[in-house]
Amino acid sequence: MKTKITLHFYAKSTKANAAGLLPIYVRLTVDGHRMEFSTKKFIDSAKWLPEMSKMKGKTENARSLNEYLNLLRSKIFDIQMELIHRNESLTFEVFKNRLLGIKEHEHMLIPIFKDHNNKIKELVGKEYAPGTLER
Repeated sequence: MKTKITLHFYAKSTKANAAGLLPIYVRLTVDGHRMEFSTKKFIDSAKWLPEMSKMKGKTENARSLNEYLNLLRSKIFDIQMELIHRNESLTFEVFKNRLLGIKEHEHMLIPIFKDHNNKIKELVGKEYAPGTLER
């Protein structure tokens, strides 16, 4: 089954700041589940090209902003490709966690033993004999 991913950058006119600049938002849809987040970048509404989802002009500021948006787009599609190559399920939650850097809690054996031994060490003399911790 192929997962459909759509990506759209837009200037959100309802959240203009005091200087009249609009924040640039990302709308990401993964199989019909939508997620919106801010890029933390602001733009003058006259300089935004909504049909191209980028800033117009060839100034250093325009190049910098457009390159940032391209990098963000690339990061999103890299996550998609990574999940496909690893044969992992490409669900909204997995994609969102990967994008936001939220890792699943992994249980490793050594930290579990260390935690257990620390708890036993506290109980030596109360519930356990002192020889319990000898190696």
